Amino acid sequence: MDQILDWDKQLLLFLNNLGSPLFDSYWIIITNRFFNIFIYISLLIYFAYLKSWKHSVYLFFFTCLLVLFTDQITNLFKIQIGRVRPCHDIEIQQFVRLVKATCGGGYSFFSGHASNSFALALFFSSVFKYNKLLFKSLILIASIVAYSRIYIGVHYPSDILFGSMFGILSGLCFSLLWNKIQTILSN
Repeated sequence: MDQILDWDKQLLLFLNNLGSPLFDSYWIIITNRFFNIFIYISLLIYFAYLKSWKHSVYLFFFTCLLVLFTDQITNLFKIQIGRVRPCHDIEIQQFVRLVKATCGGGYSFFSGHASNSFALALFFSSVFKYNKLLFKSLILIASIVAYSRIYIGVHYPSDILFGSMFGILSGLCFSLLWNKIQTILSN
């Protein structure tokens, strides 16, 4: 296990130090929660245009439940695992390129940004009946948001990997639940 954690730290330092001050402001925008919020509010508005405002209100509340669920489970893991963020890790913090003004909360495993981004990507892909272009676009955006957490120095690659996997699972579960609710509402 120690060897895996060492590789994780080495990979983090390699990826994190590929960054350049020239691109830092771009990654700060990408990692900001409002970046994702703008995308998904736009999709909610488009959904209202396609369906109805009533269905959009249901979708909005269901999306809020998805994020709340994903976020809370992520926080439970962070507290239970207790892995410190790379920027707080005494062993490597001097080598981490911290791009943000602050490092964030104390724990990192697993990434809430990655889990929420992938959960939303999978869920909205399902809502829009797995439109291939939308699916690929949302997965790409989720991947970029997830990578941004390594770039700015607040997560290890394993935090991103497990956060992404949990997000995919959460998004798929909520998709199944949403489809059942839609069946009930349409009857």
